[in-house]
Parts: sequence; structure tokens; C-alpha cells
Amino acid sequence: MTVRVLILPGLFNSGTEHWQSHWEQRYSGLHRVRQDDWETPVCIDWVQNLHKKITKSERPVVLVGHSLACTLIARWAQQHPKEARRVRGALLVAPSDTEAESYPAGTTGFSPMPLNPLPFDAITVASTNDPYVSRERAEAFSQAWGSELVWLENAGHINGDGGYGAWPQGIELLFKLTGDPQFKQA
Repeated sequence: MTVRVLILPGLFNSGTEHWQSHWEQRYSGLHRVRQDDWETPVCIDWVQNLHKKITKSERPVVLVGHSLACTLIARWAQQHPKEARRVRGALLVAPSDTEAESYPAGTTGFSPMPLNPLPFDAITVASTNDPYVSRERAEAFSQAWGSELVWLENAGHINGDGGYGAWPQGIELLFKLTGDPQFKQA
């Protein structure tokens, strides 16, 4: 593998039925970034933890974020433009809108949403009926970040609860970012 793939779960981590967990078990070289606090995260802590993982990597990095972790990735890139050159790409799945009234309470420092262009290739995957982000906001995030936008019809929050376990379409998108043949779907 020519890149290091970092798996970044969002709020409350990703359970066993979540596609991130399935991918970790099935494919070699995927590493989950473990946060100290999954329940009431503080953005600066998550950013510092991610920064350590990226700067310690001897290989270029591809980031795979879900939900709140999409905000984390954009915030990290905004705060660390020099080190962002180490990132080859990012798969941003189901970005949640931390400014929305419907967003769960308990997070600190993730608002306002970072809307700077990302200095690396990115693909945003959004659902037409995600309870944590409107279609308009998902589109605005993707456009601001300069990412390709892929829509999934009625996929909810694109997690284990919505039936997104192995999620082969997501693996195809990861292949597009990494070029790693283990992610090429037959």
C-alpha cells in the first residue's frame, strides 16, 4: 500500500455494523483514529489527535471521515495548511451540519463550519434524506471544500443503521482516491 488510510468516525464512534468498522476488518492498512472522548468531543482535542497521526505517518495519508469527522478534517486542513500537503485525499461521508438546530448537543468548538477549500482531492458523499444535514447545506459544504459530490438516494446518515455495512460503492470511491488495487471492485 502506497498510502496510509486513516478512518475517522464521528460523534459516538462507529459501531460494529458501520461501514468504517467493516472496512477496517476486511482491508489491510486501514487505521482508526481513536479519540479520547466520543460522547462530548472538543474540536481542538480531536484536531490535535488527528494532527499527531498525520505527522507521524511516513507515507502520504488518505482520510476517511464520517459525520462530525468531516468537519474535523476540514478544520484540521484549515489550521495546518503546511502539513495538509501530506494528505493525498479525503472521503467525506455524510457531513453533519454542526450549525443546524437539529444537531445533537454536547460538541464543543466544531462551529462554525469550516468552509475553506481543501488543499487535497476530496469526495463528499451525501444522502438526500440525512437527518443531520439538508441537501442544500451538504451541497454548499462540498462546493466550498472543492470536492466532488456524490449523492445517495434515501440513505439516511449513511451508517450501519441504514444498512451501510460493507458498502462496496464507498470502497470504489476509496480506490479512486488511493489507487490501491485492494480496493478495486470486480
